[in-house]
Amino acid sequence: MAAAQRTVIENCSIATVDADDTEYASGYLVLAGNRIEGLGAGTAPEGLENVVRRIDATGHLATPGLVNTHHHFYQWITRGLATDHNLFDWLVALYPVWARIDEPMAYAAAQGSLAMMARGGVTTAMDHHYVYPLGAGDLSGAIIRAARETGVRFTLARGSMDRGEKDGGLPPDFAVETLEDALAATEATVREHHDASPDAMTQVAVAPCSPFSVSTELMREAAESARRLGVRLHTHGSETVEEEKFCHELFGMGPTDYFESTGWLGEDVWMAHCVHMNDSDIAAFARTKTGVAHCPSSNARLAAGIARVPDMLAAGVPVGLGVDGTASNESGELHTELRNALLINRLGAHKEAALTARQALRLGTHGGARVLGRAAETGSLEAGKLADLVLWRMDTLAHSSIADPVTALVFGAAAPVTASFVNGRQIVEDGRLLTVDEDAIARTTRDQARRLARIAAQR
Repeated sequence: MAAAQRTVIENCSIATVDADDTEYASGYLVLAGNRIEGLGAGTAPEGLENVVRRIDATGHLATPGLVNTHHHFYQWITRGLATDHNLFDWLVALYPVWARIDEPMAYAAAQGSLAMMARGGVTTAMDHHYVYPLGAGDLSGAIIRAARETGVRFTLARGSMDRGEKDGGLPPDFAVETLEDALAATEATVREHHDASPDAMTQVAVAPCSPFSVSTELMREAAESARRLGVRLHTHGSETVEEEKFCHELFGMGPTDYFESTGWLGEDVWMAHCVHMNDSDIAAFARTKTGVAHCPSSNARLAAGIARVPDMLAAGVPVGLGVDGTASNESGELHTELRNALLINRLGAHKEAALTARQALRLGTHGGARVLGRAAETGSLEAGKLADLVLWRMDTLAHSSIADPVTALVFGAAAPVTASFVNGRQIVEDGRLLTVDEDAIARTTRDQARRLARIAAQR
């Protein structure tokens, strides 16, 4: 790294979220190129060469960048609808609208979703996109283009549905693909866009939507395809009691047993939600190291229930946080999920002992990186890891009287982001994105939301 340009950050509190939860009351970080070269207590070492920038981060907390493990970007243009529905009724109400999306809508919605997350401290994002109407254009390419422009590290979970209403599923028949088309399009997306390198900015996962919108054949063959291609697997699992009933009626077993029967448990798999899990389910996830994307705000919005996150963590299940689609979490921000994960889980069986502030921060950083298969490169502040980090301002009215900065970040109001770095590049400054025009995105997403509403109303 001798020839790399260096950025030195000093005088900030640091929560590394490493294996030992190392923290520094006042410390420094040295970024060299796209990596963290060093960090520690006190001031940076003297004599560093090629220092192009020094940041006095007095009054700030440095943490790893937040990692979002579950989202549906396209829903940015259908926010605020079906606000008093449970999951199944919500899906029935919105599938006919979502089935009208096209490439300009998907691109605008991805811009809005990514911008909102990035300005709130997300450095690694993912999108589970599973609605591919015939003739809609290159939706996957549009989403990936938006992520590259925003500057975040990104995983596209290329979703699919092949069980329409005529086959007992929830989506309209015109909104699903055939088994063959879904498999072929997913493989083509992996081959075109997936980067397997350690510092990859774009990766692709194989992600059939859910047991009630996907055939058993697609589930099984998608798992085989993903492992042949060397990529990860993602889907929804055990989100509601209705889903569990559906699985028992259709497959003669619960969701976890069904997933295992189709090859969908393993350390290369992560599931969204996992709200309704019994002890046996949690043990199966722990034994196979299957990951979980915990989405507390969306689970509350859709009255799905409280996931047993403390029990999952105690058993050794990898758990990260997810925004989920913004039609069921209208704020679209992951840093609010730190607080909501902690508070909502304290309404469960473990009460005040459910989660601590530091456990919540770990869920949103290292936990998410582990779920996405990227914990060796990001998710904690350690020498040699990718320079994905956030400086949160903690000396304003909202936080200054809370002595512990991690407690302030998790329990307090949403903290301002003074700077966010991805791959060593700063993408946020003083709460504003440096890579894209937020105001232009606001106008475009409003226009595309109105366009979608008009088209859906005419059909």
